[in-house]
Amino acid sequence: MYAFALRRLLISVPLLLVSSMIVYALVHFAGDPLRDLEGRNPPVPPAVLEERRRLLGLDKSLPEQYWNWLTGIVTGDFGPSVKGIDIGADLSRRLGVTMRMVILAILLAVILAMVVGVLSAVKQYSGVDYTATLLGFIALSMPVFWLAALLKEFLAIRINQAIGKTVVYTIGESTPGLEGGLLTKLADQAGHLVLPTIALAAVNYAAWSRYQRSSMLDVLNSDFIRLARAKGLSRRRVMVRHALRCALIPLTTVVALDAGAILGGAVITERVFAWHGMGEMLLNAANDQDVNRLLAWLMVSAVIVVLFNLVADLLYAYLDPRIRYA
Repeated sequence: MYAFALRRLLISVPLLLVSSMIVYALVHFAGDPLRDLEGRNPPVPPAVLEERRRLLGLDKSLPEQYWNWLTGIVTGDFGPSVKGIDIGADLSRRLGVTMRMVILAILLAVILAMVVGVLSAVKQYSGVDYTATLLGFIALSMPVFWLAALLKEFLAIRINQAIGKTVVYTIGESTPGLEGGLLTKLADQAGHLVLPTIALAAVNYAAWSRYQRSSMLDVLNSDFIRLARAKGLSRRRVMVRHALRCALIPLTTVVALDAGAILGGAVITERVFAWHGMGEMLLNAANDQDVNRLLAWLMVSAVIVVLFNLVADLLYAYLDPRIRYA
């Protein structure tokens, strides 16, 4: 198992290196970050432009720029920002904000997909199956921003009115200036997490539940499941120990492959709920043409995607012990 994990980890290193090259090239050829300064009226003095180019490292060749950037991010230095922001500190703060929503949304979506997918497969062509299919297609059809508006209007407001105080928040990732102990702050963050987590999880759960249903149906019709039932094993043991474990492999693949799409969905979700996370950083960097902040976001996103796929590889070995010997 450890040798399998080490091999997968070593494979991830060149993958990240190639990803960094592609990311850097795409951002480099997207445009000149000093374009706004060059087009101002009255014009900016050439000496000021040259100094800005030197500070941003744009006076060097492309291979030199890439090498300086790559060696910098390895040590935690993401380079200078057009706005003079400490990119590393800003990124670490925003990453924590975004990842707590993303991880909870993935966990919620996976649990719902497993439950709904298994029930739909076990009760194929029943009312449960048709209802789950209908709800899944409705969730897939709803844009995130519209679903967020519905959640704010019909969930948050009604819950808060029923309880008599605000426990489900519609704006921000936490209450500014909140005083109290650790439990008070955790409860406040949990209240802010409810709506964004549901909105981000809804679309993913709908798609993943269909994969889980299809995978479960294939496994239930397999010879080894029929053999297990013929040997007298209980229905519950066959479902949990044998069928579900094998049926989770395709779902694991889909979740790992959708990691990038989930991060992209988090950008919209953060915008709707006014979160100050990675999504806001991406939009601000694009508007300001801040190359190094944009590169930092893209590179961290690439690392997260690779880590999700690494975790998926390790889960394969756990779900099917034959895989680790391949």
